[in-house]
Amino acid sequence: MFSIIIPLYNKATYIEKAIQSVFDQTYFEYELIIINDGSTDRSLEVVTNFINSHNFPSKFGNWNVINQKNAGVSSARNNGVKAAKNKYIAFLDADDWWEPDYLKEMKKLIENFPTAGVYGSSYYKVKKGQNIIANVGVEPAFINGLINYCQVYAKSLYQPICTSAAIIKKKIFENEHGFTLTLKLGEDFDLWLRVSMKYPVAFLNKPLAYYNQDVDQANRAIGSKLYEPNEHMLFTDYGNLMYNTDFRILYEVLAVYGLLPYYLFRKNKKEVDRILSGIHWKNHAFKYRLQYRILPKLLVRSWLKIKMYGSNVKTYLIAVRNSKFINI
Repeated sequence: MFSIIIPLYNKATYIEKAIQSVFDQTYFEYELIIINDGSTDRSLEVVTNFINSHNFPSKFGNWNVINQKNAGVSSARNNGVKAAKNKYIAFLDADDWWEPDYLKEMKKLIENFPTAGVYGSSYYKVKKGQNIIANVGVEPAFINGLINYCQVYAKSLYQPICTSAAIIKKKIFENEHGFTLTLKLGEDFDLWLRVSMKYPVAFLNKPLAYYNQDVDQANRAIGSKLYEPNEHMLFTDYGNLMYNTDFRILYEVLAVYGLLPYYLFRKNKKEVDRILSGIHWKNHAFKYRLQYRILPKLLVRSWLKIKMYGSNVKTYLIAVRNSKFINI
């Protein structure tokens, strides 16, 4: 039923836990496809040793490791889907993991809402070593059902469809041409936004996956790395989708949240000015008007530098702690 796609690039420290969470599933009708995206560490060795030591496949489904030259996570996922044989695609990043009942529960969700094009569950955000339930913007009493993806996303800025807790019909993935290869930030946001505007979205309000945010902090929305326009989903031309009210509101929320470093450091100035000129500021929190339109840019820039420095220090300390733990 499921083809599980794990893109792998230099995650030797984490990949064993991800695979173990697949092996621990209580539902066994799946194949596992690992796309080694030109790893230069021991990732491939760890995968091979782990699978061989567990006598895979035994009670599990088929498995396949595909090697490719380093081309990025979108290429790896897309190539994994090309090799997939099953109707439903389940994505799992190499540094994330699942609860044992993940596939079993998602199968039920698919059976209950067969017309949906994409399925997601709630998840834990792993940050500073703590498991925090994602504050997805559904009502606390919501159990499962179809959701308005854009409205739910805009409420809390927690993705209703987190890629490591997402399952999509292979046919729909192919119709949408998969993940956009040029995007280096927000390639998952981009795909789920496009899909959600064409197909029903089914959501299970039960945390069944772990999204590890203690890894690759520099690549998150507010970080030290600033991307070129073709690399960042916020600079994508969404054409007529911008006339959809729900989509427009969500896009603006993401823009005022994510564009601040670009605005302050004059990166992609032409594109940033164009986007900000179309923002309906009265619809957004006062803090954004304060940061973009009221306070002196020098003051906000100094505040952001301090915030980014603090984030980098925390990331370093977490890396040191994890390294010590691994070497014990």
